[in-house]
Amino acid sequence: MFDFHTHFIPNHVLTWLQDHKKTVHAKWEKKLPDKHKFLTVNGKWGFELKPAFYDLTLYKQESVDVGVTHSVLSPIPQLFMYDFSPEITTEVSQIYNSSLAEIIGNSPDRFSALGTLPLTAPEKAATILNEAMNQGLKGAIIGPGLGEKLLSDNFFTPLFEEANRLKAILFIHPLLSTDPRIKSKKMPNLIGVPWETTVTATDIILSGLIDKYPDIKIVFAHGGGFLPYQLGRMDKGYDQWKDVSSNLSAAPSEYAKSFWYDTVLWNSNSIDLLIKTVGKDKVVPGSDFPFDLSVWPPEVNSEKGSQTLLGLINMNF
Repeated sequence: MFDFHTHFIPNHVLTWLQDHKKTVHAKWEKKLPDKHKFLTVNGKWGFELKPAFYDLTLYKQESVDVGVTHSVLSPIPQLFMYDFSPEITTEVSQIYNSSLAEIIGNSPDRFSALGTLPLTAPEKAATILNEAMNQGLKGAIIGPGLGEKLLSDNFFTPLFEEANRLKAILFIHPLLSTDPRIKSKKMPNLIGVPWETTVTATDIILSGLIDKYPDIKIVFAHGGGFLPYQLGRMDKGYDQWKDVSSNLSAAPSEYAKSFWYDTVLWNSNSIDLLIKTVGKDKVVPGSDFPFDLSVWPPEVNSEKGSQTLLGLINMNF
């Protein structure tokens, strides 16, 4: 069983955080007696730092226990470091990516990995992506944009051009929504996270980005957010409004089949709808392990998605 959405923090990254805790405002706090310490960077999105995040032996054992045979390791979004200078983000990216490369180099049958990039400096991000893939990583995990800049913004062109040239995987992972209407009741995570994915996925479709960069393998977290459920509305807009159709050569629902989606949905009916909407060959198992809202073990309805994604990047296990 593959797991395409799972996170890990190498020890070199934790050491860097300790050494630079004042610079990035990193805090380790014991909030609850029955929980491990919570890690917060720059006052945002604190999470329980469970040992499975950084203890590779434990991570492997917990994966084996549930039948996961190959994991695609991703950096955690809390450590994308987009709030800081490109110098800091670049330094963290290189340490993170090199550490992951060492892990997959030691266990290539057990692990693949995606890197992290200084998204705030797209030309540098393109260079770091190239370096990461030369180290054996399969692409990168990135956020849904920066502030008001969505990923279709020309600002990100250098990164997308390089990702297309490299035929890289770009795993687009949302960050917590900052919409002031949903501050409480964990709504920034519960609905804000899939909402951020919905916005960026819709923007990528309507911008024509897929036609411009057809060789990038885009994967959306959490089943694509709310996108699959609203494709009918988007298709109707495509039929009615030139503002929707002007950049497109087909209906949005057809473009949606160009992406891959993970199964982190916690509901088998939602997964069935996703598969019916985009096809079995575009859905890959994912868990979001070891975060609290993980689907553990990942739900697997088919191996077709794994085969198409892995085949396109010439991976063999």
